[in-house]
Formats: sequence, C-alpha cells, structure tokens
Amino acid sequence: MRTQEVIRPSREKRSPSSIRQRTMSRMSSEFGTDDPPPAPLPPVVPLQVKVLMCSVLLLIGIWSFAPTVSRLAHTWYNVADYTHGFLVLPLALFFLWARRDTRPNLDSTAPVAAVLFLLASVLTRLAGDAFFLTFMDGWSIIPWAAAMVALLGGWPLLRWSWPSIAFLIFMVPLPFAIEHDLSGPLQRIATVISTTVLQFLGQPAFAEGNIILIGEERLEVAQACSGLRLFMGVIALTYAYVVIVRRPWWEKLILVLAAVPVAIVSNSARIVATGLLFQLTTDAQIHEWIHEGAGLAMIGLAWLMFWVLLSYLRWLFVEEDVMDISAVVKNFKV
Repeated sequence: MRTQEVIRPSREKRSPSSIRQRTMSRMSSEFGTDDPPPAPLPPVVPLQVKVLMCSVLLLIGIWSFAPTVSRLAHTWYNVADYTHGFLVLPLALFFLWARRDTRPNLDSTAPVAAVLFLLASVLTRLAGDAFFLTFMDGWSIIPWAAAMVALLGGWPLLRWSWPSIAFLIFMVPLPFAIEHDLSGPLQRIATVISTTVLQFLGQPAFAEGNIILIGEERLEVAQACSGLRLFMGVIALTYAYVVIVRRPWWEKLILVLAAVPVAIVSNSARIVATGLLFQLTTDAQIHEWIHEGAGLAMIGLAWLMFWVLLSYLRWLFVEEDVMDISAVVKNFKV
C-alpha cells in the first residue's frame, strides 16, 4: 500500500510586522537593494569661496586695526617691559607650523560662529572707546582672528589653532591698574630677597624702601627692575613649552605653577649680580652695560631652572613600557 505524504501547514503564528519584514527583504534581494539609500550630504562651501571671504575679512581687518597695531608697536619699542611684543606673532605662527601634522582638513566651515566672533570683536572695541580702556582695543584682535579661522575651517580648525590665537594676548600691554598692582609687590619682594642674599654673601647691604645700599653704591630697584618684564617673558615661554612639547598634563601643570617662583628668583639673582659687579668699578657706562647684560643673562637662568625642574621630574617619575603577556605566550607557544 503506497503512502502519500501530506503537507501540513505550519502552526507558527506570524505577526503582520514579521511578514512585512520578510516581504521587504525578499523584494530587496530580488532587485539588489540590500543597502539602505545613502543620507544626503550637507552642502559644502568650495574652498575658493572660503579663501576669498577670508581674504576680504583679512583686508578689512588690516585697514581697521592698523592704528591699533601702530600704537602697540610704539609701546613695544619704548617700554622695556613689553619688548617681547615683537616676537608674539612670529611665535604664534611657529606654533601652527610645529603642530602642522595634526592640522584638520578645510572641508568644513562655521559661519554662525564667525559672525559671533566678529560681533564680539566689534563690541570689545566699542567698549574700549566708550570707557577709555585702550587695552581692549588690542584685545579685540583675538576674536577677529578666531572669526577668520572659523570661517576658513570651522570648529575643527578652530580647536587646532586656539593655542596660537590665545597667545596673541601677550602682545597687548597689561591694563594700568593690573600693571601697577603687580609692579609694587614685585619691587618689594625683589628688594627683600636681594638684600638678604647680599648680606648672606658678606656684603654690607641694607634696604631703604626700594633702594639697596651697598657700601657707597645706591642700587635702586625701580619699576623697570621690578621683574615685570622677566615675569611676562617667563609666562610666555612657559605657555610656548606647554603648547609645543608633548608631555603629560601633570608635568605641564607643575611647569605652569613654577613660572612665578622662577621669575622672582631670576629677577632677584639679576639684582644680586648687578650689586656685586657694581663693587668692581665706579664707571657709569660700565654700570649701564652690567645692568642690561644681567637682564639678558637671567633669561638663560630661567631656562636653566626650568630644565633642572623637568630633568628632576623625569628622574623622579620613570616611564616604563607595559608588556603584553598574551603576546609573549603566543610567540613561545608550540
């Protein structure tokens, strides 16, 4: 007797959603549309257009900030505490060149951020003119530069170049109130430390206000000798090191915290060296040479102290390579 196979329907319950999904997958396989349609790309501003817009903004900025830059250059040339202003822009460009391997592509733009930065620049200049705060006129250059960067490369380029943009603040002299408040304490600290060191070295040094009496010599710790120039220079060099050198964040933080003591010690050492050398001669011209030469030499002393500090940190915290044990076992596995 021949048996006949009976095909019975499956008792599996199928929901309408599962049936719809199987139907769509079958149709997509038949027509070769397995991948979903690509999302529409956002409109991209051509690079030529962005370069043209940035060039126009640059020309307007040069025309607008020409009197501001002229006043800044006059201050850099005539005030000894701010002679480093001539080096700010070259160093800012050097920061960009040193980090060129991480530069993002210029395939994005941020016009809204550019407009906001331009508005901040204009408002800063208007506030400076209204309240007679000349330093705000120089500060307005920073958001203007940020506006050009945001227009050219958007937020990626802005995040990459912000160290150079922020460094531009060192070319603007400090507000008079802050400069006055800093110079007074720095003068007093330099006088006390220098007098103590000279007495420790056996010199008949006594302090009268901000004047150090060494025998028959009167060494005045004037405002120019307060250490403000060296203080600003050391802060700028510390900023440059933190930006350029790739070291752990805690090491950079220690370096930043050490900038103020290094500046104070360097300035005190300059005054002590000047007082000792003044004992060798009474010629006024030689005294002037000694005074200027000691100021330049203290920049090297500050660099030496930073080098000693960093060398000590590397010796104290030794970096060790982490070995992958699994890789070692795999190599020796038979």
